[in-house]
Amino acid sequence: MSSWRERLNQFTGKSRFIVCRIFIHLAGDEVAPLLGVLNQAGRTAIESEGDLQTLGEGLVEVCQSLLQYQTYWRSAANEGDAVRDEGEAGDYVNELFTDSAQRYLSAPELDSGTESPTDSLTLPVTQNLIVMITIAAEGEVPELETDLADLQALQAGLKAIINLHYQERLRAIQIHFSPSRLGDELNSDQMLEFYPELIPL
Repeated sequence: MSSWRERLNQFTGKSRFIVCRIFIHLAGDEVAPLLGVLNQAGRTAIESEGDLQTLGEGLVEVCQSLLQYQTYWRSAANEGDAVRDEGEAGDYVNELFTDSAQRYLSAPELDSGTESPTDSLTLPVTQNLIVMITIAAEGEVPELETDLADLQALQAGLKAIINLHYQERLRAIQIHFSPSRLGDELNSDQMLEFYPELIPL
């Protein structure tokens, strides 16, 4: 992370944007309910046609839920950069979006209308959940411009993201998660293959 930190220190003022992506791995029998929060945020985002205020409200709810579930945090990782140009920040966000979307089972599940009411009674419950949050924000955000593979740093980072929404400094918001629907499972081998950057907390 040192080279990232050195680059971040080169920029000051309002022409500075940070782009970062955070990975959080949760594990345990109780993580499945988070899928409901994540899918609801995804549906609301689509219905709002990408309205940044609505996306921010969903992001706040997701971050607050993650903070409530921190007992189940197992590993994390983050990456990012600071740039002077908003267009360059947008390009970087798109690059991270494409990468996140290609990860195993990371597309949001939207209601297809074909589910049976009894499906949820027989579906296996995943033991692992990966949440990927990508944001672009204006200015400096010290809580996100550091290594977040640490319990206290990750807590501070999620709280900083919430504050960015209320400060109206967010310029892009994306949330991916895997598995994206109840009944899909993410096992240890798949995690190693598709999320090799994760570091135990």
